Amino acid sequence: MEFNNVLLEKDGNIAVVTINRPNALNALNSETLKELDIIIDNLADDEEVLAVILTGAGKAFVAGADITEMKDLNTVQGRRFGLLGNKVFRKLETLEKPVIAAVNGFALGGGCEISMACDIRIASQKAKFGQPEVGLGITPGFGGTQRLPRLVGASMAKQLIFTGEIIGAEEALRVGLVNKIVEPEKLMDEAKEMAKKIAGNAPIAVRLCKAAINRGIQCDIDTGIAYEAEVFGECFSTEDQKEGMTAFVEKRDKCFKNR
Repeated sequence: MEFNNVLLEKDGNIAVVTINRPNALNALNSETLKELDIIIDNLADDEEVLAVILTGAGKAFVAGADITEMKDLNTVQGRRFGLLGNKVFRKLETLEKPVIAAVNGFALGGGCEISMACDIRIASQKAKFGQPEVGLGITPGFGGTQRLPRLVGASMAKQLIFTGEIIGAEEALRVGLVNKIVEPEKLMDEAKEMAKKIAGNAPIAVRLCKAAINRGIQCDIDTGIAYEAEVFGECFSTEDQKEGMTAFVEKRDKCFKNR
């Protein structure tokens, strides 16, 4: 299937999704969000894909939501646009396969928000992050007020959102918004290396780890531990668990089959 604003490529069991509106700094309009929605569904159904990388074409990751489209919206239209972005980002966040954001440039507004919906963020030294919506007379609308405090703490999130401050990669690393910083020319290689390392582990176990972490952050620790016990036990019904432990005992390479 061909898309106007998003590219989907596969490198073995790694999928690379590229927001491809470089002339608009990859700003997210409704069409782009709807294309992403379809692509995420395709990735969920593709059993060959074990990890996903999300990035942007050209000099930006995603510079934000499309202000040209937003500026004349009324209350109902604005809410509908926000719900569309939140639906797509939540679907990305809950995708069973791990998602790495390779942030190559501006990740502002909706761009920062979509990076936070990914599991891991690797940033180029040139990356810039921020939630500058208050300077446009709006709040973050694609999950920024919810995910940013969960990543960097409420006080730092309030500082960034209330001021609209744009921060560089080093500050983003310091406050816990990104996992790692690399030189711009090494960004995709680093992301692919990490994706391949993830894909080399037992896929079912990785999926269950993601589910346990995502669910656990939303509940009290006792409920989270109880869920962890369930997924831990579930692993012992898989062929991959038998293979992984047998290979360890026999001191040989493991060969996972995703079942």
